[in-house]
Amino acid sequence: MASVDVKDLAGKKVGSVDLPAAWFDGKVNVGLMHEVVTAQLAAARQGTHKTKTRAEVRGGGRKPWRQKGTGRARQGSIRSPQWVGGGVAHGRTPKDWSKRVNKKVKRAALRSALTDRARGGNVTIVRELGFDAPRTKDAAAALAALGHADVQVLLVLADNTEATTKSFRNLQTVHTLVVDQLNTYDVLRSDVVIFDEAALDLIGTGRRASTPDDGDATTAPAQTEEASA
Repeated sequence: MASVDVKDLAGKKVGSVDLPAAWFDGKVNVGLMHEVVTAQLAAARQGTHKTKTRAEVRGGGRKPWRQKGTGRARQGSIRSPQWVGGGVAHGRTPKDWSKRVNKKVKRAALRSALTDRARGGNVTIVRELGFDAPRTKDAAAALAALGHADVQVLLVLADNTEATTKSFRNLQTVHTLVVDQLNTYDVLRSDVVIFDEAALDLIGTGRRASTPDDGDATTAPAQTEEASA
């Protein structure tokens, strides 16, 4: 079980913690991560693209000219695909791009991603990661103190604290999410993963810090559900 230092927002060491072996000490399976990330990106597609066929374009109910004797090519409708303003042949229509991925595969892919970041020394634990009021300047100063000012950062919070979320959301290098929304894609697209210390024990439970333990857990969105699968 890997042990990492726990820091405060000033970048000072205030303790150490063992990373949960169930999520940070597994086999890195590149194939599974590719499958899950592909499914996540596919599910994010709206699939609302639409073109009209010749049957859907308005007009063109009358034959533009007689079949023979004009010297021109025969035409049956001014809404045929070769006409300007006509329908589109083999055009795009609404489609559901989502792919079904087994829950065990999602969990294994997330475990692989977190393990990869942990073994590379790219997991940081912060105690009491939060601010009293929204202030981007304080968030930037905290990242600089932690040594992550110029890298892509994934910030994992124990709860959706408005002041903390608003403090970081104006920083283009930071993506913030709550622990029950943790997913493979966001872990892999970041260089460093910063965890609120309180969020560590909630990985994989489908809960956040403010959710009671009575089974009424807040579930993650469909495209980022693997941490709660």
